[in-house]
Amino acid sequence: MDEQRIWLLSGTGEGPPLAAELLRRGWQLRVSVVSSAAARAYPVHPNLELKVGALGDGAAVQTALAQWPCRWVVDAAHPFARSIHPAVAKACAALGQPLLRLQRPMFTSPGATVLAGLKELATLPLEQDSLLLALGARELAAALRYSRAREHAVRLLPSATALGQALQLGLPAERIACLRPQTSSSIEGSVEAGLCRRWGITAVLARQSGGPPEQQWHQICQAMGLKLLLLARPESSEPNGLEMAALLARLGWPS
Repeated sequence: MDEQRIWLLSGTGEGPPLAAELLRRGWQLRVSVVSSAAARAYPVHPNLELKVGALGDGAAVQTALAQWPCRWVVDAAHPFARSIHPAVAKACAALGQPLLRLQRPMFTSPGATVLAGLKELATLPLEQDSLLLALGARELAAALRYSRAREHAVRLLPSATALGQALQLGLPAERIACLRPQTSSSIEGSVEAGLCRRWGITAVLARQSGGPPEQQWHQICQAMGLKLLLLARPESSEPNGLEMAALLARLGWPS
């Protein structure tokens, strides 16, 4: 039975289409996501089991994997999920469990500024800018501490915790948008572009995640003439990873 199984750790970006393709190929799939909201992005399928919640440290991951042996573990978690990548790698190494990692692409655009850390915000002349923070709630306090921008707005995931953090940090409610990243084929139809126009945004700070949201920020900032600042991807998040096509080729079909 384990030769027919894949355990996928992912979110709502590449995860759902990757899961759909693996199910189409006949794999029995377990998908780990961090929240029930993320779980709703996945299809209902008889060969799909969803595990919601944090996996824990390396020991907890090792216990979970030992209880559900599988042909492959696929680490497609967010590049900024710093704790899960080493925990999964350690657990798989201890069990001799085959592990593959999804390597997200690196996007580039003229004029984009990559920041090694949020402290570098303090070195940027943003005093005349209205800065949109599209980083997530965890890094919001540090971004506000170091930013020299004239004013700020924020786009966060739709959760009461994230909204509460933003309000506690003094951001006005009318400059907070709680929504999931909306990817659109056109700038005109983009919710994020609409927010930039409404708030008079002149600069955007996002994460170098390599996913569709980052790609769209490149497109929006180029089209609207906005400054794009990117928090650099952690260097060790996806060592020896495979891009999507190569990953699917390696996984193949169940035996």
